[in-house]
Amino acid sequence: MRSGEPPAGVQADVPLAPLTTLGVGGRARWFVRATTIEQVAAADAWCRGQAVSLCVIGGGSNLVIADAGIAGLVMQVAIGGMSFSARGDVTTLRLGAGEPWDPVVAACVTEGLSGLECLSGIPGSAGGTPVQNVGAYGQEVSDAIAEVTVFDRQCGEVGGLGVADCEFGYRTSRFKGDHLSRFVVCEVVYALRRESPTVIYPDLISQLERRRIRVPTLADVRDVVLSIRRRKGMVLDALDVDTRSVGSFFVNPVVDARRHAEMASLDGPVPGFPLPGDRVKIPAAWLIENAGFSKGHSAGRVGLSSKHPLAIVNRGAGTAREVVALARRVKEAVADRFDVKLRPEPTFLGFGDDADVAYLLDDATAEVTEIPNRL
Repeated sequence: MRSGEPPAGVQADVPLAPLTTLGVGGRARWFVRATTIEQVAAADAWCRGQAVSLCVIGGGSNLVIADAGIAGLVMQVAIGGMSFSARGDVTTLRLGAGEPWDPVVAACVTEGLSGLECLSGIPGSAGGTPVQNVGAYGQEVSDAIAEVTVFDRQCGEVGGLGVADCEFGYRTSRFKGDHLSRFVVCEVVYALRRESPTVIYPDLISQLERRRIRVPTLADVRDVVLSIRRRKGMVLDALDVDTRSVGSFFVNPVVDARRHAEMASLDGPVPGFPLPGDRVKIPAAWLIENAGFSKGHSAGRVGLSSKHPLAIVNRGAGTAREVVALARRVKEAVADRFDVKLRPEPTFLGFGDDADVAYLLDDATAEVTEIPNRL
């Protein structure tokens, strides 16, 4: 490669919207699909040498890209590979960051391995799971992750981070914090066991009871989770008008028990799920609906899913501007009604100091950034 030339495989002027589940956004000045750690390192080195910004994406399921696109190099991490190795009562699952997530969960269920079954139907790639600390229906990936292999852009080396090093929290991790632009997730290692499935989430328990399944198998739980997600429009389906979304746009807020009681005293019963530390998780969907935004709400070419108010959907020709404008109105309405500031779940790419995005991220743990979630 001659000095100044982009690495092999780099394309110019590539549309990014088709690479996301939301289907909005502009074009990348440069784009490369990295299938090896060596390609990740080469792309990073070229960007540093040419003073070009580097943006890292994966499956695009938790990403909102600005209509203006990206002026630098967008690298899609597509490192493959999936292997199981058993030692004692623990089976290690080693995944390349680019492996599609749901087939991985299906493979674990087929192998009789518990730990990920409640995370069925979630779109995106394996590399995004530690970034977001993906969770659903009573499970989080941080409960099963043993190690994350990363390319450290700060020193240009590959290394492994243990669970403590990842600083996992509710829908967040070290990879979304101060070191967001430092690490590129290349591989994730999970420690799984042959145990009973996790059945603690009320909706999951209810659906199993309706099916009269008293002792559910891993396959039973996966099937019910997929059914619930499909009913809420949270499974990718080209025939579903609500399928173009990032899934849940806002994270369920967590408040202390006293604040939850105060809300109930002013507004009547407020649903909540008790958490350790005298905290309560409140369903963001309930807050949104009770702030005046119902399922199917329309705002031009975007709107809320007809199945679940927590999903902002692209009706087919929507723009990123329309998405963030609607998200801002929803957050403002909830704040005005309940004095609770919703935190957005997706990462925003290419928006710079955009006022709407800055408001959405106000009081949030995320930051406006040029490095998106690896999902």
